Parts: sequence; structure tokens; C-alpha cells
Amino acid sequence: MQPRLGALRVELDFGAVDLRWTEWGPAEGAAVVCVHGLTRNARDFDALAQALAAQGRRVLCVDVPGRGLSSWLPRGELYAVPNYVAAMRPLLAALDSYDWVGTSMGGLIGMAVAAMPESGMRRFVINDIGPFVPAASLERIRAYLRAAPADFAGIEAVEAELRRVHAPFGDLSDAEWRHLAIHSSRMTEGGRLRLHYDRAIAEPMGTEPLADIEFWPLWDAAPERPVLVLRGETSDLLLPETATRMAARARVETIPGCGHAPALMAPAQVALVAGFLDG
Repeated sequence: MQPRLGALRVELDFGAVDLRWTEWGPAEGAAVVCVHGLTRNARDFDALAQALAAQGRRVLCVDVPGRGLSSWLPRGELYAVPNYVAAMRPLLAALDSYDWVGTSMGGLIGMAVAAMPESGMRRFVINDIGPFVPAASLERIRAYLRAAPADFAGIEAVEAELRRVHAPFGDLSDAEWRHLAIHSSRMTEGGRLRLHYDRAIAEPMGTEPLADIEFWPLWDAAPERPVLVLRGETSDLLLPETATRMAARARVETIPGCGHAPALMAPAQVALVAGFLDG
């Protein structure tokens, strides 16, 4: 099964944004929108998307601006959830209704979309993020963004970096790590590889000590809908007490052997998400 590539030019206050996505399954199928984490990209969802497409779903895996095949933004401070939502709104409006799978940042974007009065979201899968994000986890993320090498001699070096930084994804196979490495890098004119995101995505985190972030009003404002929350067993981003509070409005499942965030590649994880969306 091969994906199709989709593209849409969106005019925002600060200029045009080219939004791109990888699409799987029949065009007439009920839509599922998958949105990745901070430094990741649409191809993270290939395993899940193929499984959902086999069930007749139309799956759109979006590259958030500044990542993958979507355009970079003109200034680093523009990398923020409201601008991501604005970039995606024309695509979502064209879908009419859809399910949403969001990993980390993709879950935060989904929370914002879910709270919009005109949202067409039916079911919502939130992968290892919640309305409370502790400062310690934000400091860890900022540290690895700062420490990321500027470029790499080859794909093996990219893979080694991903295995180090994203070890909490879980027990991935060699083929799965190589898949992530291939789609997480791009060739420079000098023949070296760079990670496939704009390093300016770190600018909104600044240089001062970071504080906890709370989105509980946004979470509480969203209309009731079926929600599945996945929490990596050792996650430092979605804390147990946050997941417990979310359980008042959602089904919460703990994924063993993972931290932040489950990769959604293991058959059991794929089956869990597919079963929920098919419910």
C-alpha cells in the first residue's frame, strides 16, 4: 500500500503556509486526522495509517508547519499551537467530520481543535499528553533540541541519534528505527543529512527557566465526545495524577514498556487505537 501526498496553501496573517500531508485509504472513507509530536513528522503514523486504511478509513497524516514536507514559518516565535490550528482549519473544514489521533504536540493541537464550537471532531485519541505539562519535562525537551547535531554524515548517525533521544518510544525493531531515520532526515546540498524540522521551533521556549503549563480550561471547555488517552508507563510528560484527572472525561490506557511517547507502531498499540476508532 502506497500513500498519496496532499497539499494546501493557506494564507495566514504573517504570510502563506504550505501544509502537506500523507494520505492513506479510500478517498470516500470516514476521515482520521493524525498529528505528530514536536520534532516528528507525518510518516511516524505509517503503521497505524495502513491498518486504518485496511478498514476502509481515509487517513490524513499531517506535517505540522516547520516539519517534514510542510513549509517553515518565517520567524521562530510563530511556532505555537494557535498558528498550527489556523494552518489546519481549511483542511479540517473540507473534511466536514473526522476522528483525531494526536501524539504529544499533536494532542495539544487536538485539544484546541476539540474546543472550537464548529469542530467536526468525532472521536479523539490523545497519545501521552494532557492539560498539565510539567516544567521538568519541558526542560528535558528544550535540552535535547539545543543539543541536536546540526547535521550527520549518514543515515546510521541519524538513526543512532533517534534511538538515543526517543528511547522512550518503546521496543522498536531495527526496521522501525530505520524507517523513522529515513523520514526524519533530508539531504543538504553538501551531501550531509539534517533532521527534517526547523531548529527555530525551539525559540518559543526561550532561555529562561520554564514553568508548568496548564490547559485545564481548554480541556473542560470541549464538548463531550469519546476520548481515549494513552499514557506511556514511565512518561514524564503525562503524569499519573494528570491521567487520573482526565479519566473523569476519557478512557485512559497505560502502555507498558514506554515513556514519552508510545510510537503507535506495535501491533497491540495499533489494535487499541483502531478498535477505539471503530467503536
